[in-house]
Amino acid sequence: MKRSLSTIRLAPRALRLIASRPDQAALLAEAWLALAWSRLLLFFPFRRVAPRLGTPGRESECREFPREVQRELDRIAEAVRIASRVAWWDCKCLVRAMAAMRMLKRRGIASTLYLGAGRDEAGRLAAHAWLRSGSRYITGAEERNRFTVVGMYAAAGRNLERT
Repeated sequence: MKRSLSTIRLAPRALRLIASRPDQAALLAEAWLALAWSRLLLFFPFRRVAPRLGTPGRESECREFPREVQRELDRIAEAVRIASRVAWWDCKCLVRAMAAMRMLKRRGIASTLYLGAGRDEAGRLAAHAWLRSGSRYITGAEERNRFTVVGMYAAAGRNLERT
């Protein structure tokens, strides 16, 4: 019930944002759909989902992209963040990372999804996922240092020239 009430309150704000930034409307819709698809994938065993993520145990190159690609990374990160706040389903770190990775793949931009394990404040085992593209963290960056990487998946992209 709590999630539903917060979604109802956030929906008008999201609609105002879309109305004030029509150039972002399509990107926000894409992010929302990518989040929904990623959430649906979690109903399947991870061994069936993992091949869709990319090459296991590999990382994409950590380098600077051209300015226009950097702007696109910023736009995607913002769209996923906003869309995850107005979705009525749980959009935890793995769902956000998989959604952003899907959006980057559509644009031919390489990325790496990291899976980490660690302990929460109460000492219980905790997990976290985050996404990096080039030298930029797209999702989950704020908590990544608390976790030890236990898995990674690299998604290839087109060869983008450096600036």
